[in-house]
Amino acid sequence: MSFKIAFIGAGSLVFARTLFTDIISVPEFHDIEIAFTDINPDNLEKTRELCQRDLDANNIPIKIEATTNRRDAFKDARYIVNCVRIGGLEGFETDVEIPLKYGVDQCVGDTLCTGGIMYGQRVIAEMLNFCKDIREVSEPGAIMLNYSNPNAMATWACNKYGKVRTIGLCHGEIHGEQQISEVLGIPREELDVICAGINHQTWYISVKHNGEDMIPKLLAGFEAHPKFSQEEKVRIDMLKRFGYYSTESNGHLSEYVAWYRKRPDEIKDWINLDNWINGETGGYLRVTREERNWFETDFPKILAEPAKKLDGSERSKEHASYIIESLETGRHYRGHFNIMNEGCITNLPWESVVEVPCYVDGNGISIPKVGDLPLGCAAVCSQSIWVQKLAIEAAVHGDVQLLKQAAMMDPLTGAVCNPPEIWQMIDEMLVAQEQWLPQYTEAIKAAKEHLANDPLIPTKDYHGAARLREKTPEEVAAERDARKITA
Repeated sequence: MSFKIAFIGAGSLVFARTLFTDIISVPEFHDIEIAFTDINPDNLEKTRELCQRDLDANNIPIKIEATTNRRDAFKDARYIVNCVRIGGLEGFETDVEIPLKYGVDQCVGDTLCTGGIMYGQRVIAEMLNFCKDIREVSEPGAIMLNYSNPNAMATWACNKYGKVRTIGLCHGEIHGEQQISEVLGIPREELDVICAGINHQTWYISVKHNGEDMIPKLLAGFEAHPKFSQEEKVRIDMLKRFGYYSTESNGHLSEYVAWYRKRPDEIKDWINLDNWINGETGGYLRVTREERNWFETDFPKILAEPAKKLDGSERSKEHASYIIESLETGRHYRGHFNIMNEGCITNLPWESVVEVPCYVDGNGISIPKVGDLPLGCAAVCSQSIWVQKLAIEAAVHGDVQLLKQAAMMDPLTGAVCNPPEIWQMIDEMLVAQEQWLPQYTEAIKAAKEHLANDPLIPTKDYHGAARLREKTPEEVAAERDARKITA
């Protein structure tokens, strides 16, 4: 069996290496072609070196092609696995820090809220360029498996405007299924679970055990759980008020709705600081910085570690490898993917991107009809979908009016800021991110003039209601070593 897979954003060592390990763990894939591409040649080479060492240690005769020319990597590829972060840490920092000046306190800022909207402007502009290259040089009908956030926005834009079949992948629903299993005290493999909604706002609309409906037992189970009752306060409150548990982490979910992060003195009532994902201000930015610094200083130590086993024993639960395996071998796989709705969820917009259960085999990806979401759940998703649509159209057409309307319609941004503040904040973010926003040349020129010459609304020297200190590379390394010893 021979075909080609290209990884774009392969300099993301931990995640790219995980996905690579997953794919090569399929025995039939030991003679495929692999290409890595990234704009950072140093990180690209480090990832290639580690993954090639893993191949060699497992006696798998694949030689990885690594190139900064993405068209070379895409040439004749059947699958493109995308995990880029356009703007890198420099852009990400502005997604978090500038909104804080206006009181918008985000945990992550990569999917919705002000940070996610601006991240979408950068990602969509560049991913449409990826799509052009895929159409021109990849195998006809090539599929892009997209892990980049904002996942729904990027997947939507690539399907609608990029004309490349793109499947958005995320692991949120996997983690939530494990939590539900633990709360109910029932092994995961015995539960029949269906979740549906939109990326990072998907709902477990059906949980059954031997035909019995388990959803009525979830609220009491989560409230009584010693760990989840402290870490998942937003998710539990949403479960209490909407009747269904959300797939997304407490920190992520808290920034997608209007109610939990709008008053600084109340934020700590809803979050937990034991782990960034539970709601820490700028938590994902902090750990991303820490990982980068650790990676740069500890790479020789990482290279000295034992090679990964590529026999399936270290294969993760990420969907990408299972999708490719099913399409190529005919083995069956069921997972939750982000796809164009087109009537799958009947009370969400037809052209939106929804996250639903899908089935894969040698005949392709089959998408069952879910029907209506529970009405309250659909209302929460619909509000986010309109923000996504405004942001996508803004990114594609460079329409600053639509961009600012997207920010106005965003639940948390609208709960914290008035329209003049939103207009000024977006102007400031456009100027700060100019190098990644070629579609906004004229708007950025006008924003610069406004910020330089017009009376400005005062902003705050505010760093968040729940900020933690960034750890040193030595501290990160010590924590990783401790986890290995425990494991």
